[in-house]
Amino acid sequence: MSDCSYGCGGNNSPECSRDCNSCGEDCPSRKEPKSFLEKPHEMSSIKNVIGVVSGKGGVGKSLVSALLACATRRRGYEVAILDADITGPSIPKAFGLSERMTGTEFGVVPVKTRSGVSVASINLLIDDPSSPVIWRGPILAGAVKQFWTDVIWNDVDFMYVDMPPGTGDVPLTVFQSIPIKGIVVVATPQDLVSLIVEKAIKMAEMMSIPILALVENMAYFECPDCGRRHSIFGESKIEEIAASFGIDKIVKLPIDSAIAAACDRGEVESIISPGAEETFEHILAKFDRADGKK
Repeated sequence: MSDCSYGCGGNNSPECSRDCNSCGEDCPSRKEPKSFLEKPHEMSSIKNVIGVVSGKGGVGKSLVSALLACATRRRGYEVAILDADITGPSIPKAFGLSERMTGTEFGVVPVKTRSGVSVASINLLIDDPSSPVIWRGPILAGAVKQFWTDVIWNDVDFMYVDMPPGTGDVPLTVFQSIPIKGIVVVATPQDLVSLIVEKAIKMAEMMSIPILALVENMAYFECPDCGRRHSIFGESKIEEIAASFGIDKIVKLPIDSAIAAACDRGEVESIISPGAEETFEHILAKFDRADGKK
């Protein structure tokens, strides 16, 4: 005797004997659990989707998304960014985008950056980018889902999903609705951030999503005069976190005023980040191994 392993409620019906071994093929208990994955637009072609997540805001998640997209594009791949941070979109600003996304009879067309990265963001739809988006969780999640189902993503090799911080409605919707192949977790050195990052990592594990790399942003400041590195936010514990969760790749990004200035000017594509290049190389190697390539 056993309860229904799928939680379908079949064992609550009058006809249910509570013995799953005696069920017919049409019994809900014998059917696969319902998938919440949404199909992309019928004209879309997307090979690899990578989520960029953090446990809290202000750690540089959007910057890492942008730098990864630029590093990927420089390798000759077709790249896209789905800006899932509806209430705090910053991807268009970093790339200097002011053009609006347009709709056709077939679907919505993303905006291209100077180097050819395709971007969909709420700030590319609203008339005033400075206006706040005051929506409740389910509506935010629905908007993100529409970026996946209604936007025409042509021949994308790598899509980066810049997710909002935390473990709420939108990250859950992304994990359930979009076929994420893995995530890059972004953190900073503070103890508080490290604690919250663990929550994001555990959420990914609960959703069975691989963690590809752990990126520590603002890890150090390198003095331009003496070349010494200074830990502005205290000593890092990123190695301990990575070891505790079996994460085999850590990348540390410095505090660099040149990067901040470039993003403010909308010129993130002018930045070559060794850390972002290293992260993408690791992701590419992991995907190649998964595909059986050498």
